[in-house]
Amino acid sequence: MPVHRSAFRFDPPFRVPLALLGVRPETSWVVVDDDALEIRFGPWRLRTPRGNVAGAEPTGPYRWWRAIGPHLSLADSGVTFGSSTGVGVCVRFVTPVPALAPGNRLRHPAATVTVTDPDALCRALTA
Repeated sequence: MPVHRSAFRFDPPFRVPLALLGVRPETSWVVVDDDALEIRFGPWRLRTPRGNVAGAEPTGPYRWWRAIGPHLSLADSGVTFGSSTGVGVCVRFVTPVPALAPGNRLRHPAATVTVTDPDALCRALTA
């Protein structure tokens, strides 16, 4: 499989607040290759083997206060890396992965990302 790279979609009203967190288009992306899924959202990173991806589906739209920035879901401990209130992708994992906090204590069963082409990312993850 060729490398698939997805850019995050940045809604204009949220560009400056996200930039203050270090989250900008040049520091945020999703990369999928034969070996791994890697998400970078400014200073936050998630990397897991490709075999740990259980599935991916489009989700959204979202309310801005639940989606913009890095978020922990209190309902299921999932992580959101959000830069848009539009459609995103929820990636589910076989084994939960660390992403928000340093170390391995806080692990997430899923990650939601708001990329520019959610359908292409879903295809790359399920191919």
